[in-house]
Order: sequence, then structure tokens, then C-alpha cells
Amino acid sequence: MNTILVDTTIWVDFFHEKERTKQADILQQLIEEENDICICPLIYQEILQGVKDDKTFTEIKSILQNVTMINTPIMTVVDHAIDLYRSLRKLGITIRKPYDCLIASYAILEDIYFLHNDSDFRQMENDSKLKVYSF
Repeated sequence: MNTILVDTTIWVDFFHEKERTKQADILQQLIEEENDICICPLIYQEILQGVKDDKTFTEIKSILQNVTMINTPIMTVVDHAIDLYRSLRKLGITIRKPYDCLIASYAILEDIYFLHNDSDFRQMENDSKLKVYSF
């Protein structure tokens, strides 16, 4: 059994059953295999702030509240994200979205796998300690 932090894009695809991606199917499989699926506060926020319908919002919020929440102290995560961004920048890699360094930092600090479908994270894979879940 693995502990896996699942990024926002995967959850959004997962909740849109009509437009399921390969990664969303992987998440379904991981859940069925009883892996420890987790999120962090930023992912929780990103998912819920994008839900327009109140009924759907309530349903998704209920599901997410039953997923393991990573609660690493925020300043520990922020300091790590700053270092991560700066180290990548020195290598010529610019991460477009600051949240992505924060989210990656949760996975790195907790030493857990990360499931994503985002080009910023692909840029981090080879030049950081981010452990990406391979499927």
C-alpha cells in the first residue's frame, strides 16, 4: 500500500465522470486497492473553489473531508517551496504557478508519492526530490 498525494487536476477529472482521463481512472484504481490517498489544504481549496453547483459542492466537500489531509505546518511548506522554486530557477526551470511548488513541497516533505497531470510538476520530477507515482 502506498501513500499518494493526488493533485487537483486529477480530482477534477475524477469528479467529471463523463470526461474521465487515464489519471482519473488510475485514482479510481488506487482507491479500490485501498491505497492511502491524500490531499493538502491547497488542493482542497483549488478543487472546492471551482465547483459551481451547490449540490455538487456539498457532495465533493463531503468526499474530500474523508480523504487523508496532510497537515505539515504551513511555514515549513512555504520555506521548502521557496527553496524548491529558487533551486529550479537556478537550473533554468521556471515554475509558472507558485501553488505548484507549495503542493510539491507537501509531497517532498512527507516523502510520499505524487500523482499529477501537470507540466510544471513534470519539470520538477528530474531536478527535485519529488517522487511521482508511476502508472
